[in-house]
Amino acid sequence: MKLDLAPSRLTPRDVVRVASIGLRTRKLRAALSALGITIGIASLVAVLGLSESSRSAFLAELDKLGTNLLQVRAKQDAGAGSAELPSMAKVMVGRVDGVQSVAATFDLKGNVYRTDLVPATRSGGLSVKAADTDLLSTLQGAVATGRFLDAQSSRRPTTVLGSVASQRLGIRDLAARPKVWLGERWFSVVGILEPMALSPALERSALVGREAARAYLGQYPVPSTLYVRTDPTKVRSVLEVLSATANPANPTGIESTRPSELLEARQAADVAFTSLGLGLGAVALLVGAVGIANVMVISVLERRSEIGLRRALGATRRHVGLQFLGEALVLGAIGGVSGIVLGVLATAAYASARGWGILIPGIAVGGGLTAALVIGAVAGLYPAVRAANMSPTEALRTA
Repeated sequence: MKLDLAPSRLTPRDVVRVASIGLRTRKLRAALSALGITIGIASLVAVLGLSESSRSAFLAELDKLGTNLLQVRAKQDAGAGSAELPSMAKVMVGRVDGVQSVAATFDLKGNVYRTDLVPATRSGGLSVKAADTDLLSTLQGAVATGRFLDAQSSRRPTTVLGSVASQRLGIRDLAARPKVWLGERWFSVVGILEPMALSPALERSALVGREAARAYLGQYPVPSTLYVRTDPTKVRSVLEVLSATANPANPTGIESTRPSELLEARQAADVAFTSLGLGLGAVALLVGAVGIANVMVISVLERRSEIGLRRALGATRRHVGLQFLGEALVLGAIGGVSGIVLGVLATAAYASARGWGILIPGIAVGGGLTAALVIGAVAGLYPAVRAANMSPTEALRTA
């Protein structure tokens, strides 16, 4: 009598159940193996999330400040005398097609101090400048407290401090009507500026009016820097003619720049650091893969009796191989999911601390989980093949 037996089958549900047995009986070892994958995936998700959040904040900053702000100044190494901005430079630049507004600052001699007891040789890294009353509107800046120079205050001994200057001088509240020792006399502080990413020199300056510079400081300076706000569609064409327009007698001694290009260069440098972070995450993933492979190889050696018994009871090579490959995939999945959660939390915490919007790219989540599963599969492939090729008699004899 011939019996027609049905072939042995192992459903996906059976694979998951059998694969989890080895992990449940060796919880600490499984947790440590998944930890390597967790760290690697968390690093990748956090790096990509922070990069995207930083880029979004950067673009928002550019949109706020505008990429159509240009600066014109004399070159520092062009020699004295001819390499300077003429007194009529502002008027001439304002006539260029595409220029919307122009404001000038003027370098002044002297320093600014909190008291009159500080030696004049100690500047504190702060400078004194005269400024046009339309400077703030041209820069599209804002005052943190107080007000900017106007037609009246620009004639009086009053000053507006940049954000860095106010911190170094210890002035944050104007309610007490603070004064600073500027150019051998007292000036009242009427305003403090918000940080200006496109004009860092102004952040470290005390600004006074042009008329006040003449009346109280005895100085008649020439323009040192012109800030030019242009039509966004004509930035390049205006930039090409600014030097020659500002000083027709010596255009090579004048440099015209777009400050937003510095921010773009800084963002490009951040991309390099992002690549470094991804590289470190890849190293962590490699370590995790080695950990999973090591655990699975040891598991095969320790469980030879189990393998032999299962083979003797009818499990095929394919069944045994799927069991150990499934264990590696489960380890990878656990590490991937926990790594994604950890990476998202790290991104959210850091982005919130920096005041950025929290952005997690979809590729970071999907790619992270896929990478974890692929690493688990690759790491468990050799141990699975080794377990599948083990004969029942050999496994039971060496157990």
